[in-house]
Amino acid sequence: MKIRTAVLAAALGFALAGAASAQVISYSPRTGDVWVDTQLGYMNGYGRDNRDYFVNDVVTTYGAPRYLVNDLLTTRHWDPGDVYYACALAYQLRRPCGDVANMYEKDRGQGWGVIAQRMGIKPGSAQFHALKGDVGKSNGKYKAHKSGGGNGPGNSGNNGKGVYNDGPGNSGKSDKGNSGKSDNGNSGKSDKGNGNDKGNSGKGKPNGGGH
Repeated sequence: MKIRTAVLAAALGFALAGAASAQVISYSPRTGDVWVDTQLGYMNGYGRDNRDYFVNDVVTTYGAPRYLVNDLLTTRHWDPGDVYYACALAYQLRRPCGDVANMYEKDRGQGWGVIAQRMGIKPGSAQFHALKGDVGKSNGKYKAHKSGGGNGPGNSGNNGKGVYNDGPGNSGKSDKGNSGKSDNGNSGKSDKGNGNDKGNSGKGKPNGGGH
């Protein structure tokens, strides 16, 4: 009985491991670059486990409309890796993320490599190298966030492009909050403090006159 139980447990373990591997392998962006495919594979898993942070980062980094990112993930059931790459490509092309997404949906069976070349980004080009750089930076942020370190997506937007108004509110709130409170609070309180000093000197005059 013990041997039979051990065999069944081992079989179950192999089955679960096989299912997990199948889920990882099933995502194949086919960008034409093995390194980019690997990075997008990691992003895909991360986006499933940390959706809010993922959405905020795509919105902040590439200026993609939040409603579109959520629509692709929820309504159209896109893989997070594909959502990220569509908006990253759109940024390099200076086109709306929705345009790239619509084109990919029409011919998604051909893979991202074909779509990118059709839109003007060829392997080895300056745009493609810039795209790889963006992918590497985002992947680094995701790994840092998953391990409990690193900055939020709002900070990444400020350190990177920092020109989008459609970002998550983290960067905007922190900027307005910090500058507003520090300016109004510090200057206001210090000015009042100077007024108190004047008051003290004023009180000192009558005392001096009494003597």
